[in-house]
Amino acid sequence: MLLTRKQTCQLGILLSIHQQHSKIDQILIHQQIELLEVLTGFETNNKYEIKNSFGQRVYFAAEDTDCCTRNCCGPSRPFTLRIIDNMGQEVITLERPLRCSSCCCPCCLQEIEIQAPPGVPIGYVIQTWHPCLPKFIIQNEKREDVLKISGPCVVCSCCGDVDFEIKSLDEQCVVGKISKHWTGLLREAFTDADNFGIQFPLDLDVKMKAVMIGACFLIDFMFFESTGSQEQKSGVW
Repeated sequence: MLLTRKQTCQLGILLSIHQQHSKIDQILIHQQIELLEVLTGFETNNKYEIKNSFGQRVYFAAEDTDCCTRNCCGPSRPFTLRIIDNMGQEVITLERPLRCSSCCCPCCLQEIEIQAPPGVPIGYVIQTWHPCLPKFIIQNEKREDVLKISGPCVVCSCCGDVDFEIKSLDEQCVVGKISKHWTGLLREAFTDADNFGIQFPLDLDVKMKAVMIGACFLIDFMFFESTGSQEQKSGVW
């Protein structure tokens, strides 16, 4: 059976993702400092470099959100985030809908959809209600639960890393973590450009590795993003 051009393109993207992810157990995400944002407090589209454990850039990620949404909705804003490989091809798309920013509203909690290739969902990250802790469920493309993520009660990046543990469904086994790295006093005080590390099992399905990237970006916006003088205060859960 002959493949259409679109199917061939999608297959090429999936093979590219598999090649990048199949032999890694760690991903580093470095947010770029936006000078205009630092000087004026005017929120610009976030941009990130995604690197392997050797510090080699494998992807570039850029937020695609209009000016009004960024500066009016702040860290709670809905967004599309496009992840591009080193050939300039969009390989992963993240879609975050508008949701409630408070855990006091359990019917409208945060979520993000991960598509790879763009337009084809491969997984979801769904916030679950908990009175004290930030908790999330990792789901596959069929919306079946695969893993869980649990964060600390006080999400405070003060002179140390903040770890969100990746756990089995029964929460008895920790299989990895998403860590917000401490970047130094000046950078933490005057910018919201954050660095993250993601650790997961080497044999984890490559689709789930891509979903972990989506989880990292959702955590960044929920707990460590700020817009001008509007600081995200979800840290004390």
